[in-house]
Amino acid sequence: MRYHRLPAVLLGWLVLSLGGCASLDYYRQAVQGHLEIMSRREPVAEILVDPGRDAGLRGQLRVAQAIRDFASRELALPDNDSYRSYVDLGRAAVTWNVFATEEFSLEPRLWCFPLVGCVAYRGYFSRERAQGFAQTLRVQGLDVYVGGTTAYSTLGWFDDPLLNTMLARGETALAGIVFHELAHQQLYVEDDTAFNEAFAVTVQEAGVRRWLRARRGAQGLAAYEQALGRTRGFLELVQATRDRLAALYASELDAETMREAKAGLIRAMREGYARLKARWGGYGGYDAWFEGPINNAKLVSVAVYRDLVPDFERLLDRCGGDLERFYARVAELGELTPERRHRALRDAGDCGPGSGLAAETQR
Repeated sequence: MRYHRLPAVLLGWLVLSLGGCASLDYYRQAVQGHLEIMSRREPVAEILVDPGRDAGLRGQLRVAQAIRDFASRELALPDNDSYRSYVDLGRAAVTWNVFATEEFSLEPRLWCFPLVGCVAYRGYFSRERAQGFAQTLRVQGLDVYVGGTTAYSTLGWFDDPLLNTMLARGETALAGIVFHELAHQQLYVEDDTAFNEAFAVTVQEAGVRRWLRARRGAQGLAAYEQALGRTRGFLELVQATRDRLAALYASELDAETMREAKAGLIRAMREGYARLKARWGGYGGYDAWFEGPINNAKLVSVAVYRDLVPDFERLLDRCGGDLERFYARVAELGELTPERRHRALRDAGDCGPGSGLAAETQR
């Protein structure tokens, strides 16, 4: 599951200021969904001392508070009241994101919102509404993918709560989600989904490594590294397929021939996954992803989060693992235009203050 940036942070103002029935309907569901969650928050501190609450939940929330403290103390992430309250949604996802592309393109359709700019997906608090919107896009001939999310961020405008969806996959996953979402509060650049998500993933993975090293030692860290190795294998398979599809879409083949070739490349991707599973000893953590239909939009939903991660990891390494220096350097990159930002991230030579801006302004 992925994470969703709520594209409506000044809630009442947005509904009043935006015109058009479709816009109003979309923002209305965003407002209602968000306010419903906010109204159901319970302070974690109260749950922890209530003997009438489920002991398993209280244990999970104790760990969650230790993770929250670690995030600000050891990772220099914002110290506020986010993730100090809890909501049980009674469902397995908090929002559903809709991704779309043209049939023969890997460029995502963008949706633009006040304050946060343009993003590569459109999020809904209702699965039915998400599927309904997805169907209107399919009718237009687009490739569409709808994916459920475990968390969303208001980018620090509100004190985001812990959700039951965040607790479902255990301590390591919970730590990753909290670190990821707080990274978005630390830094968010308008109109650059790939930059924002890769930054948050980099902080997430670096943070989880530090958390596990402190809490579980070498054994816990080794298990996490093994999981990341499988993730890299999956991502390499996705990237190889995207590269082949990009070459296909750049060709001058007619639509029907291109459609058949596209289906063949997706079949080859499934066969590649079967080989990966065999290499992993039968581990099936990506089975659900491969069991559903695969199209350009589904591939884009992966790329949005991961494409720039190696560049951010290299920059963090050049900062000597110092997260505060890393955040300052990334904030500098955020001041550049998107094209220069991505180039400077790719070519970053050091982590010194002003290094990125100085180099780019000379180009």
